[in-house]
Amino acid sequence: SEIENLVENYKVKEIMDDSGSFPVGNWTREFCEELIKRKYPQRVRINCNMRFNSSLTQKDYHLMRKAGFRFILYGLESASQKTLDRIDKNLKIKQIESCLRMAKNAGLNPHVTVMVGYPWESKEDVNNTILFVKDLFNKGLVDTMQATVVIPYPGTPLFEECKKNNWLNTLDWDKYDMSSPIMKTEVSNEELLSSVRKLYSYSIWNKTFIFNIISQLKNFDGIKYVSFQGLKYLGKLLEFK
Repeated sequence: SEIENLVENYKVKEIMDDSGSFPVGNWTREFCEELIKRKYPQRVRINCNMRFNSSLTQKDYHLMRKAGFRFILYGLESASQKTLDRIDKNLKIKQIESCLRMAKNAGLNPHVTVMVGYPWESKEDVNNTILFVKDLFNKGLVDTMQATVVIPYPGTPLFEECKKNNWLNTLDWDKYDMSSPIMKTEVSNEELLSSVRKLYSYSIWNKTFIFNIISQLKNFDGIKYVSFQGLKYLGKLLEFK
């Protein structure tokens, strides 16, 4: 009913549910069936955040696509199992590819978020994450990606750990904007920023990404979508110049 209000009264054509993770299970199935029943897949696109270790099946992903879902964001964060365990992701590396493959098989556009600059990660850990993401693109399992530097915001367990271990380089909150590292690591700041640039470079200059861009340019809706993503990409490159 909320989507109905947005579509009918405000002519909204695309919605991003930016809650931590979209609900799964029977709620999702009922939600999708109702969207289909009200014939909204032809009028609005739905985007959302999702966890790799959700209980969604291939059938669920197909239903989401039928209901008008398009863009699915997954928090990959790191290809280091040590890091995933330490930040309580409750995720195993081996779960990632199978989940992305189901989303792609359903015709959805998977997007992954990646972070570098964890205090305990080595240069090798960072490079492994870069290579892992590059491999996902080469396999055609992800369409787009967002990379950034880890920031320990006040009030989080990571911030408390930073204070305890003297990992913070600054308490100038103006610098806590994800554009540059603020934690002490064995990887230099320039190497971390270079890693972010590499991630963006690998994500756009590959045959899968280029094919996806071309396939989106079939109508005005697709052109707008590609233009929006292109502007975001350019903005990120400027942030990590």
